[in-house]
Amino acid sequence: MTETETTTSARNSHRKVREGVVVSSSMDKTVVVKISRRIAHPLYKKIITKFSKFHTHDEKNEAQVGDLVEIMETRPISKTKRWRLVRIVKSGELAMASKEAEAAA
Repeated sequence: MTETETTTSARNSHRKVREGVVVSSSMDKTVVVKISRRIAHPLYKKIITKFSKFHTHDEKNEAQVGDLVEIMETRPISKTKRWRLVRIVKSGELAMASKEAEAAA
């Protein structure tokens, strides 16, 4: 499947699709994606930010820390992995800096 077919099938599917930032890519074929949501506190009505972290399957090890990625719900891959990487929406600054450092070395 090409990348366009993957994203098209992701949009037509009934599976949940989320967007978040990669906070860890130290594991093999796995990244941790942090997704934030803003809600009003039930009593005080102040807007607060809550976070959820998802272990995500990254088959090609292409996502780096700081990347904005799109993930999709999938079958259980391991004990903690229930999501897979659909696409990298935007490369992060940290990822760009590490690639430049590798090129210079």
